[in-house]
Amino acid sequence: MIRSEILGCGSYLPERCVTNDELAKTVDTSDEWIRSRSGIAQRHFAAEGEYTSDLAYAAATRALEHAGVDVSELDLIICATATPDNTFPSTATKVQQKLGMTKGAAFDVQAVCSGFVYGLAVADNFIKCGQAKTVLLIGAETFSRILDWTDRSTCVLFGDGAGAIVMRAMEEQPEVPGNGAGHNSGRGVLSTHIHSDGSHYDMLYVDGGPSTTQTVGHLRMNGREVFRHAVTNLASIVDEALDANGLERSDLDWLVPHQANKRIIDSTARKLGMNADNVVLTVEKHANTSAASIPLALDSAVKDGRIKRGDLILLEAMGGGLTWGAAVSYTHLTLPTICSV
Repeated sequence: MIRSEILGCGSYLPERCVTNDELAKTVDTSDEWIRSRSGIAQRHFAAEGEYTSDLAYAAATRALEHAGVDVSELDLIICATATPDNTFPSTATKVQQKLGMTKGAAFDVQAVCSGFVYGLAVADNFIKCGQAKTVLLIGAETFSRILDWTDRSTCVLFGDGAGAIVMRAMEEQPEVPGNGAGHNSGRGVLSTHIHSDGSHYDMLYVDGGPSTTQTVGHLRMNGREVFRHAVTNLASIVDEALDANGLERSDLDWLVPHQANKRIIDSTARKLGMNADNVVLTVEKHANTSAASIPLALDSAVKDGRIKRGDLILLEAMGGGLTWGAAVSYTHLTLPTICSV
């Protein structure tokens, strides 16, 4: 049986770093107000003329280098983004062009902050059914382009960035007696789980689009309701993913959550009874980068040596739609302790 494994990762943050104090010069806010409500200290914004595809391409090249995979080996590129360069074609095809890849396929996935987990589910299934052997999965966003700078409660929460992973097909290992995961014997993606509920569409959305207003629009969010649903849904999806693989929470080496808000992450960890030391937290430095936040956090934890080859990790996210999902995977990183900078 074929399974997919994560070979390498990479990330990119735009050069411009904006602290809370700098933001407070143009927005009616303060460092204390932002930190106390979100845990965010700074965020990165793309430069003028720097697009989502540019961020995605930079992260992609670093992930390929880390994995030791050549562009010619790729069968598929998936880019998770809610802020594409254009309405069409897909941002993934623009990355494909920048990489010089002319075979295979490339397309975007749009599930907002859950986009990377949705993309992982798609990539994993493409590999399992034999339609692709090597997949480049990217999460990339320029949310600074859709923020309403007069909405002080929302505009301070988001940033720009990109992260990527390289996945490859592997033969499933034989069952190892006594292993807590049963047939899941220490390599590859064990399972992916995705959900949505469109009845909560108006909690988190953009008030524009080609068919409705013929404009890009701005992000709108009911923060209180999003927080309430996030804590409940994320704890539930983590348990669903663990139960599907016969795992306990204590089996996890790392929880790599969507970096929306430190309060959400802390509340979810408490609800799960997880030690904060086993939760990757980067929201302070990156803010909420939507579909890019999980691969950015993953790459950060690999770079600093926390996540190593063979570690069992759980990725989880919730985003507009509402959408939410999780994935459980062992890492099989080519270079276990460092990614490209």
